[in-house]
Amino acid sequence: MSRKAQVTKIWAVTDSINRVLSYAANPDKTIYSDICKALHYASDERKTVIGEEKAMYVTGVNCTAETAFAEMNAVQERFDKTVGNVAYHAYQSFKTGEVTPQLAHKLGVELAKRMWGDQYQVLVATHFNTGTYHNHLVINSVNMWNGKKFNCNEGAYWKLRSISDELCKENGLTVIKNPKGKTPRKLYFAEKNGEPTRYNLMREAIDKALSMSTNPKAFTYVMKQLGYVVDMNPYHKYATICSVNSKKATRLYRLGEAYDRDAIYERMRDTLRNNPQEAYRLYYEFTPKKSFGVTIQKAHFVKGNLKNTKKITGLKALYFRYLYLLGVLPKNKKHNPLSPEMREACRWLDRHTAQVQLIYDNHLTDISSVEVFIKNTDSEIKLISDYRKMLYRDIDSCHNPDEKTKLVAKRDDCTKALAQLRKDRKTAARIIEDNPKIKENILIEENMRSRYFGLNKSRKRGYER
Repeated sequence: MSRKAQVTKIWAVTDSINRVLSYAANPDKTIYSDICKALHYASDERKTVIGEEKAMYVTGVNCTAETAFAEMNAVQERFDKTVGNVAYHAYQSFKTGEVTPQLAHKLGVELAKRMWGDQYQVLVATHFNTGTYHNHLVINSVNMWNGKKFNCNEGAYWKLRSISDELCKENGLTVIKNPKGKTPRKLYFAEKNGEPTRYNLMREAIDKALSMSTNPKAFTYVMKQLGYVVDMNPYHKYATICSVNSKKATRLYRLGEAYDRDAIYERMRDTLRNNPQEAYRLYYEFTPKKSFGVTIQKAHFVKGNLKNTKKITGLKALYFRYLYLLGVLPKNKKHNPLSPEMREACRWLDRHTAQVQLIYDNHLTDISSVEVFIKNTDSEIKLISDYRKMLYRDIDSCHNPDEKTKLVAKRDDCTKALAQLRKDRKTAARIIEDNPKIKENILIEENMRSRYFGLNKSRKRGYER
């Protein structure tokens, strides 16, 4: 997504840094602490290289870039402040084509100096991998001299933005006069990973609608068919978009400069000028056609007597229907869900697949049986944990090498069993947690399908209501 001007963000990094000792030995297999992940991400060579030239734009302010983590860690240990918000991760980007890599990096370093002076350690790294030059700043939360934690409140954010704006003005760069809010951190990284977030799905729907729309009426109609209500009223201060199943609207400008009201109208005019025939064709193919005559239902053949066929009910039926609406089943006939809610739910497919597996493996029929499963699993976890504690004592007191080897093997088996039991318990708990949302999404999707395909809304399903 292109940006109008320079953008700044800042967020906390939380976690202990005690787990990072093995990082240097094997960075590919180590579970990083949050501060180390931030430092590693910021200084990643793949993001700081221009073409084939290995031009590393990484600078330490009040620390050395190569040893930034060790130096930050030393300060935190000196003042015994190694937990909580251990660091802050700030972000500064510039309009594409306005800055050189050297200037972008210079502004990032100057921003760090003006904001944190000689009080806090900061690593500044300039990235080029996205096509838009931007800086990442990793700030040690602990003051180098007095051990005080940096107070990253709303005032700190606006101070950071103000300094960044001043630097951009001094260098003749574009500045946003009225900033329009920040993207939540989780949403920001989910979008960077290409996950189907609500914002990404909105952009996708708008792009599709604009490809076949030459006027606002057609655009509004297509968007509604895609599951969205768009308010483009010029007398309203902000143009908005929301799901047809929700009253919570999102202002279009939050989707990026290509999706605000003026940009959408301009894209419509471009389509009308450059390729109206293709837009009309796509619109014609998209709009449902009136059908005449009798609808022929597809026949499904099963083995055996119909009277003896067991009907799928309860949780199995619920998840079977859910996976079908998600487009996972049947395997040989892929289809995409219609509602925005179900399209976003595709993010959690692995989670739901694990739930289905647990339901089938343990013959879970309803929520009550899941609760019983959790209770039994807790009991089993306690028994094995107690047995493993006994094994630990026996291993410590055992002096026979062969016997000790057998005890260690039993202990390892217990550890493996506990890991699986805890995993299953977590999955079972998520079945209970997700159950209301799954039912809600199914209802939304079926209503959407009823409107789209003209299906009978009174169809009964075999899962619990």
